[in-house]
Order: sequence, then C-alpha cells, then structure tokens
Amino acid sequence: MQKGNCPRVDGARLHLVLALALAAACGGQIQSDGVSDAKVQRAPVISHAEQYDQSGPLTLLPVPERRDTNVEHEVKRIPRPPAGAQLRDPAHQTSAPLLLVPTINNSFDGVGNGFSGPNGTFSVNAAPPDTNGDVGPRDYVQTVNTDFAIFNKDPSRGTVGTVRYGPVPINTLWSGFGGGCQTNNDGDPVVLYDPIADRWVISQFSVTTTPYLQCVAVSTTNDPTGSWNRYAFSYGNTAFPDYPKMGVWPDAYYITFNIFNNGSTYAGAKLCAYDRASMINGAPATQQCFPNTSTTYGGLLPADLDGARLPPSGSPNYIVGQGSLTTTLAYWKFHVDWTTPSNSSLTGPTEITVPSYVIACNNPTDNTCIPQSGTNQQLDALSDRLMFRLAYRNLGDHEALVTNHSVSTSGNTGPSGIRWYELRPDASHNLTVFQQGTYAPDSTYRWMGSIAMDQAGNIGLGFSASSSSIHPQIKFTGRLAGDVAGTMTQGEGSIIAGGGSQTTNLNRWGDYSMMAVDPSDDCTLWYTQEYIPANGTFNWKTRIANFKLSNCPPAPTNDFSISASPSSLTVNQGASGTSTISTTITSGSAQSVTLSTSGCPSGASCTFSPNPIQSGGSSTLTVGAGTATPGTYTITVTGTGTSATHSTTVTLTVPPNDFSISANPTSLTLNQNSTGTSAISTAVTSGNPQTVNLTVSGCPGGASCTVSPTSITSGNGSTLTINSGTAAGGTYTVTVTGAGTSNTHSTTVALTVNGPPPPNDFSISANPNSLTVNQGASGNSTISTTVTSGNPQSITLSTNGCPTGASCNFGTNPIQSGGSSTLTVGAGTAAPGTYTITVTGTGVSATHSTTVSLTVPANDFSISASPTSVNVTAGNSGTSTISTVLTSGNAQSITLSASGMPAGTTATFATNPINSGGSSLLTLATSATTPAGTYTITVTGAGASATHTTAVTLGVTAPSSGGMTNGGFETGNFTGWTTVGTAAVVSGGAHSGTYSARIGGTSPTNGDSSISQTFTVPTGQTLLSFWYQVHCPDTVTYDWATATLQDNTTNTTTTILARTCTNSGSWVSTSAGVTAGHSYTLTLISHDDNYPGDPTYTLYDDVALSSPPPNPIVNPGFETGNLTGWTTAGTTAVVSGGAHSGTYSARVGGTSPTSGDSSIKQTFTAPSGSSKLSFWYQVHCPDTVTYDWATATLQDNTTNTTTTILARTCTNSGSWVSTSAGVTAGHSYTLTLISHDDNYPGDPTYTLYDDVVVQ
Repeated sequence: MQKGNCPRVDGARLHLVLALALAAACGGQIQSDGVSDAKVQRAPVISHAEQYDQSGPLTLLPVPERRDTNVEHEVKRIPRPPAGAQLRDPAHQTSAPLLLVPTINNSFDGVGNGFSGPNGTFSVNAAPPDTNGDVGPRDYVQTVNTDFAIFNKDPSRGTVGTVRYGPVPINTLWSGFGGGCQTNNDGDPVVLYDPIADRWVISQFSVTTTPYLQCVAVSTTNDPTGSWNRYAFSYGNTAFPDYPKMGVWPDAYYITFNIFNNGSTYAGAKLCAYDRASMINGAPATQQCFPNTSTTYGGLLPADLDGARLPPSGSPNYIVGQGSLTTTLAYWKFHVDWTTPSNSSLTGPTEITVPSYVIACNNPTDNTCIPQSGTNQQLDALSDRLMFRLAYRNLGDHEALVTNHSVSTSGNTGPSGIRWYELRPDASHNLTVFQQGTYAPDSTYRWMGSIAMDQAGNIGLGFSASSSSIHPQIKFTGRLAGDVAGTMTQGEGSIIAGGGSQTTNLNRWGDYSMMAVDPSDDCTLWYTQEYIPANGTFNWKTRIANFKLSNCPPAPTNDFSISASPSSLTVNQGASGTSTISTTITSGSAQSVTLSTSGCPSGASCTFSPNPIQSGGSSTLTVGAGTATPGTYTITVTGTGTSATHSTTVTLTVPPNDFSISANPTSLTLNQNSTGTSAISTAVTSGNPQTVNLTVSGCPGGASCTVSPTSITSGNGSTLTINSGTAAGGTYTVTVTGAGTSNTHSTTVALTVNGPPPPNDFSISANPNSLTVNQGASGNSTISTTVTSGNPQSITLSTNGCPTGASCNFGTNPIQSGGSSTLTVGAGTAAPGTYTITVTGTGVSATHSTTVSLTVPANDFSISASPTSVNVTAGNSGTSTISTVLTSGNAQSITLSASGMPAGTTATFATNPINSGGSSLLTLATSATTPAGTYTITVTGAGASATHTTAVTLGVTAPSSGGMTNGGFETGNFTGWTTVGTAAVVSGGAHSGTYSARIGGTSPTNGDSSISQTFTVPTGQTLLSFWYQVHCPDTVTYDWATATLQDNTTNTTTTILARTCTNSGSWVSTSAGVTAGHSYTLTLISHDDNYPGDPTYTLYDDVALSSPPPNPIVNPGFETGNLTGWTTAGTTAVVSGGAHSGTYSARVGGTSPTSGDSSIKQTFTAPSGSSKLSFWYQVHCPDTVTYDWATATLQDNTTNTTTTILARTCTNSGSWVSTSAGVTAGHSYTLTLISHDDNYPGDPTYTLYDDVVVQ
C-alpha cells in the first residue's frame, strides 16, 4: 500500500542516485507490520543431549577415512507461494559506481579440490560444498562438505592464510565419541566464533543412520586446535532435520531446521535452543524445541551476534524467513528460560510488508536457471529461502539485522539479483524494515549471497556471479552507513574469476556462503565462497578473502566494567552467601580478568568460581561467615585485566544471634476445672539458633500453668497448658519467659476464668408459624430449638389443638436442643376453618412452647366468559368460552347451565360438567325467527360447595333484505334450496342447532349429489361462510367434497372449497368474499365414484352472509409491493404477476439452486367476532416431500400452543390452494409461512403465499 505523495519513477529519465533515494523512501512508506497468526507458544519440548564428553586436543585425535565416491546432495525444496506477474523488481538497483571498490587485503584458497595442508590433501566427494567460515582473534576456521581446516590470521606468528590444521573430515572432531556423530560425516556444516565466550562452535548433522542427530562441538579455549566439548542432540527416526543453521546469542545457541517426514514430505521448520552456558562448561546440556511451524514457512535463520556490544537485557533471539506472500518477510521472537523452561516462549509468525519479489529461477519444482559460459548446464539458485547469515549488531543507539535472498529482476527466469534487507527492532522487540534493495546492476546473474555489518554500520555483501559469457566468479560490494538508503554504493569488486564452469548435469551450487566480521577491529569483513577452476564436475574450489570499508574506525581500547549483584549480603555465622560478579565490555574486545578481594573479615572466607573470567562474563563470589564477629564489613572485589583494572564492593553483614517468642492463641477462656492450651513459638530473628529455657509466671491461685518442654532451641516450640481448677472467676495475665544464651524475651496469654455454669435452657420456634392446607393435603413447619444457656439436652415434642380429622406428626422426636424437627400437618377431613396448634418442647430442665396457625380453606371457584358479548344475525350462532378458576380448597365438579335466551335460541356447552379450573365452549344458536334485540344470558356454574354465575350479552340483528334462506336447515327440510342426486336434512351432530344437510348418502353408490341456492347479497355484508364435515373413506382421486360460487352479476365462477377427502369427522369452516348487491349461486357438492366399498357423503351447515370483522393482518395481500408488517428469514421477496388476487404475492424461498429454510411471519390479535384464519398458497417443488416442502404454523401466544395448519406438502400443481384454521377472538397469534429447500442444486424450491385473512 502506497502512502503519502510518492512520485512514479521513470528510471530511464532519472539520475540513478535520485531514483534509488526515491525507491528507498517509497519502500519505507509501504512497509508495515502486520501480525498474521502471531501467537505465543510456551512450554517447549525439552530433551537432553543423547551423549556428551570432552575430547583430547584436536591435533591428537585420529583422522577417519574419507568417502571415496562422489555424492550430489539432494536439494529439499520448501513450498513457496506463487508469484504474481512482475516485469520489474520495485527495489531494483540497476547500476553501481566503479571507483569506490575496497581493496582486498588477503585472498587465498580454502578447502577445495586439490587443497593441501598439514593433514593431507582434499579431494571433492560431494556437491555442493556448503561453504562457510568464521574469523576469531588469531584464527580463521572454514568448514565445507565434508572437511574443515584452520588458518592462521595473526601476522605475528606467520603468513595470514597459512594452514595450521587440516584438511580433515569434520567427524574427526567426534573421534572416539561413538554413535552417528563419529561414524557419519554427512555435512551441512556450520562454524561460528562465539565472541562473548571467545570460543569456537562447529556443527554438522548425522542422517545416514537413525536416530537423526545434530553433532555440536564447542572449543574449551579460544584455540581451535585444542580440546572440544562434544554433544549429540536427537530428532528421532522420522523427522529429517535438513539445512540446519545456527546463531550465537547470550542465552543460547539457537538453531533452525527444515523438517522432512521420512526424509521426503516437508513438515515445517523446527526452532530449537541449545544450553550454551552448559556446553561452554562441558556440563550436561538440554535443548528446548517448539512444535514445527506450518509448511508455509521454511529456510528460517536465527540471529547471529557480531561485535562486542551485547543485545539489550531480555532481548529474544530473532528468527527470520521469507513470508507467506511474495510481499512479506516473517519473523519469530524466541525467548529461552533455562531455570523455568515453562516460561520459555516463541512468538510469531509476524509478517513484515516488503516490496514484492519473484524468487530467482521461479519454478515450483526446480530453481535452476543460472547460465554459465561455455556450457548449457545451468545452476540452481536455491532461492526458496534466505541466505546465511542473519547478522545482528548492537550499535548503541539502535540495533540492526541484515540478511539477503536471491530474486529475479524481471519475470520468472530473468537475470537474478540479491535482495538485501536491514531490519531494526524497536523497544518492544518488534522488527521493521529500515532499508532494502535489490542489487543487480547489469544483466549478469548474481546469487548465493551473504551479508554482514561492521561496527560503523557499513554493510558488505558477497555473492556468486555468472552469465553465458563468464564463468562463475566470486564478487563483493558494499555501502557506507550514511549512503543513500537501499543502495550498494561502493562499486563491485572481484575476489576471483572462475577458470571454468560446472558441467555434466550437475546443477547444485552453494548451498550457502558466509560473510563474517573480524573481532580484532570489528571492521574487516571476511568472505568465503566456491568457484570452478576449470570446466568439470566435482572439482570445486573455495576462496577466502577479506576487505575493509573506508570509514570504519580502528577498534577501541579494550576496557570493561565490573559490578556485584546483590551488592549486600547478610550471612549468619557458620553459613555462606553468594553474589554474582559481572563484567561488561565497554570498548574493544574481550580480555582475561583475574578477580580478587580485600576486606574479607577475620574468620570468614571469600572465593570466586570461576577465576579468571573473560570480560563480558561473570563469576560467583561465595562469602562464608565462619566465625567472623557480628558486624558490617565492606569487601572490595577487584578485577585485573590485561589492559584495565576495576573494582566494586559487596557489603557483608554478620548478624548477632537473637530470637522472638509468641503465643497462639493469645487468650484462653475456661470454665472452672477445665483445661486449655496455647502453642508457644520461637523464631530466629538473626544469627544462629540458641538454647531457650522457658518459665511461667502470673498463674492465678487454684490453677496450674505448665510448659512442655521447658528447654527448646530457638526456631522450635513448646506448649503452655493451663488447668483453671478452683481459680476465682476473673481475667489474668499469664507470662511465658524465654531465656536464651544471648538474650531474654517474653510473651503473654490473657486467661479468663468463668464462674459456675448457667442452668441448661433453650428456646423453641416454628417456621412458618402459619399453614394453609387443603383438605386431603399436608403442609410442613420446621420446629427449631436454640441453646440459650448451659449445655444441650434432650427435648420431647408434642402438639395440642390438632383439629378432628387432621394429623400432626414430627419427623424426628425427641431432638437435642439446638436441633430441629419437621412438623407435618395433614388436613385430612378436618372441617374448613382456622385452628391454633400448640407445639410443646419438654426438656430435662425446661419446657417451652410455640404455636402454628392452621387454615383449612373451603373449596371455592370463580367463573367468567370470554368474550362477554356475542353478536349474531338471526338464524346464525355465536360462541363464548366459559372459564373457571380454583380460588381456594380443592377442585370440584361444576355443572353449567344457561338461562335468559330469547325465543328460538338454544345454549349448548361443549363440555358439561367440568372441573373447577377448566373451561367449556358455550354456543348460542339463534333461528331465523329469533327477535332482534339485546339479551343477557346468565351462565350458572353449580359445584358441590359453591355456585357462581357470569353473564354473556347476546346481540341479535334481523337479517337484511336478500341473503340466504334456511342457511342452518333448521326448517328440517330444504326450503330455499335446489337439490340434485341424494340429499337429506338430518338431525343430530349438527354444527349448531338441530339440523344439517347431508349431500350424498350412506348407501354403497351415490354418484354426484348437490344442493344450490341463488341469492342477492344485502348491503353491508361482504362474506359468505359455511361449515362442512366430510365422510370419505377413499382418496380425493376418486371421491370428494367441493363447493362453487357463481357470481351471476359478473358471470364468473370460483371454487371456494377445493376437492377434499379429508375424513376427519369434524366440522371445518370455509369462507369467500362477496360483493353487496351482486347475485350469486352457491352449489354444495359431494362426489361418489359409486365403488361399492366406500360410500361418500358430506354434511353442510350454517351457510351465512355476514360483515366480517376488520382483518388484523397488516399487508395481507402484499399489495404494498414489499413485506411491510412481516418479519422475514432466509430468501424472501414480493413478486408481481400470477398473484391469487391483485398484483402481488409473497415468494418464500428462491429460484437459485440453494435456498435453505426461508419464512415470513406476523403477530396479530384476533378481533371480536372472528373465528377463522385463511390464506392461499402455490407450491413450486420439483422434489418430494421427503426433502423439500411448504408448511405453516399458527402459535397461540395466549395459551402458548402451536398448531401446524399446513402439513408439509410438495404438490407441485402450480395452482392456488386455500387452507384455513380456527382462531379465538381476543387471543394473540403468530402466523409463520415457511418454505424448506434441502440445498440440492438440481431442485430449487419456493412457495407463493397470498390473501391472508382473519374473519
């Protein structure tokens, strides 16, 4: 991401330096720290070294035989993210100055084909060489596959580059060690100089046999030809630890691996820490390893310390690798705690944004594209990882880390260059990119780099260079600390021009090289890399050279500081204490420091371990107080080095012997003739323990006070025992005195003696103290007692006043005072009333009572009607729910009756009698002859013990002119109707009143039967409704009931009852809208297919015209064009065209392949006079009801019950179908209309809904 106003750079038109300055500046702007999966891991896996020992001098160790066959080491590649198309590297430096190349000071061959030294001649037997080497104060040590050699660096003892030792196989270091480290010489070596300890570290892996091992050796002195502490760390039998890379840090040697399961499948990077301090001292050592990273990361490098200035205290080791994208680097922070390993932590990965890059020779399986002169054989760039090392330096005012990797400057296989970075930690140890650049000044391929920074902040970069016109060469470049960011400004120098190219199908090169900094001046840079002397294979040589950048100052004078922690010690006579004496290099390099003390008191001892030490190291000062006289002393610790002497002080306090004395408890309360104890404790407050003799004073007359034992050692305790005996009541102070050999101290115990004990007594109470219990039921009260004085006693409980027919029992009887019992009162057949039950507790020495009030309530109830007003047109019926509530006592049977009905009106109860607490539906049926008016219907509920009434107001209106004739068939015939087929008026089982119409018959064959009536709708009436009951033992395919309504005014016919064969035996209502003033013909039909075994008929009743109550549904026909008033879930929409009526309908579900569950819902209250909810639906379902369906539910929120009013259906008829359900006026409901799609791609399912009406 670009920030600010960053100009575009036209490189052909802009001066090089300005272009690079702009690139560095813009690069700085796009850098950002972003944590991706940055997590903190703790509790690493801890394992001990498989074995360890100390060798004899290197020059005396037997040299094993070398392998006599040539081996090409397989490259184990790391998965990398694909790179996007990129024509040009945004950090590309396209040219370099030619006049500022530093002079090469020394240049000589390292170990390679034909190389000779004191221990023979080396012949190449492996490729690539894995060239690396490090420099110490007097030596340069180089390791390759699979030998090493030690070179002189000190001109005072001979020519620089003279071979002091070698070449010998690396496993010479483990001669006599045993195991894979001795027998295998497998390579991937690393050599490092430890500038903190002035030691050398060499490692290589052992992978020819299992377990897989990392072999690590640490020199015992700064002379690499001396003895070595040797270790073998195991990684098991399956996790192949490839490409190990190590770094020196103050608290550990950190190492990374690429792990390949069974040597083939990449399993992520492993990060480990070795116990550096133990390995330097030749002690048993452990390693701490965290679980592998994800396979996104690999080729990670641990930070490796350069220079005398250590990282700030508490700094973690930084581990860096290529990021998860080609625009990032990733880093981890590794903190190791050897004292409490569970505190060790690994934090990361954290990714840092860098300019995008394409790795050199970008290919998922092969990074080979580097050309050579005179051959078609190309070389492997090994560009899937960072190149060794991640060099760290503390420059005082900031810290810096430098590293590099090989990238393509254009496209995937264009000329390669070196992308290099300078990273800087902040105060929280988070890394950011300070500068970066891609060094590729011309069309030559540059790769396999190594980079380091000197003490002035200058940077040196070495690398291989090749093209189709030159053989592989070793070159270097550099920059000064103040130069333009992101550029190598010091030109390009050649260390050696190769005499040939690598041929014959051998593409392996590297796998790494190494740039190191000379600790003697912290300025000179030493670089080692491979080259080819003449065309061929397995004939590589290596070169070692050094140079110095121009503005690096000479090394400062060697100096150090010294300190003590802690700086004061308190040590008892005969004991000892320690202080850590630490030194820090303040300038120059490390030196040997000899420690001494002055001021150590007579009778004491002051010793160091170790002594001498290297500046930058520490020693433990042990002070033994011995017989020193108590007092305070100043001990001066002096550190004498080769170039400086410094001192620090430790204050020693030898305390006198003293103690304290205390009692626990410090007070005792005793009755006469009773015993109590107090623990007498002493503590050493300073000095050493002493003998303390104990005595007691202040014991009252008539009592006894003793301590046991009477003589103790301070720090131990005794027991004071007091028997009050006949001592008078009162408060006394008992003193215990401890007399020691050097001092005396006392403590006191406050003793309270009580007089004669009080009499035994108690109190009694009931909770609750009143009970209301129905006849036949029981209730509980807890009877509790409390000791009010003296001691507990047995108490017998009894009751008085328990009413006749009731029972009063105790759960536990007798009880101890202070305890409780449960009184259970059973009302039984006790007469209703209120009673006082007295509970008496009779003890040995006292009797007390409490009362419990018992109420036995009479059985009673209340009665109510809902609604309390019913309005009908004469000839029709209405309903009200009669409810009872139990108000006291038990439930009873209640017989319901009604009175006050007008002429021609009947009252029936759905359930009669009922139990109090229940309800029944009252139906008031009027006849056509019922006079219009308002009537009070009295409903009486008569129970066994009480009778109550409620009232229902019945409003009867006369029928309007026109309308239905004989809609309830209460004439007992078909007056007003036209019949066809088999039809009869039958009594009994009507929906209301006495009669209903039976269309069809009970005989085996009936055919088609119907009744019809033509009528005109009166003014103000808009709804036609009727009730029907189907008797259909077959299916709707063959037999059915149906009804049609023909509007004679508009000459249109509507099916208002779709064919149905639902043989439920219950009455169902349906309705249809009508227009006042229109003429209609209603036809009620029953169809029988005349099959003998299934006679079919339908009952019809209560055909009526009415003015329906207002519809409470908001937006019932969706004619707003949206879902206003409805709550939606899933996929829903309002669609136009094809509606049941009007323009719009609601589509629930979608036409896409997958819709899942979708619904719309609305909550409403059924208005007075309403009794039915209805709606129309059209299912679009290409599957079966097993998988996809439409359904609908109606939740009665008043009664908290839910009914499925549309059973699951997948009938894909494409026609509109109506369904309905009964509702109760005044109740709150939630209607949910649903479409279910099982998300199978081939059968999108949805349902259309329309015209939702409550009437």
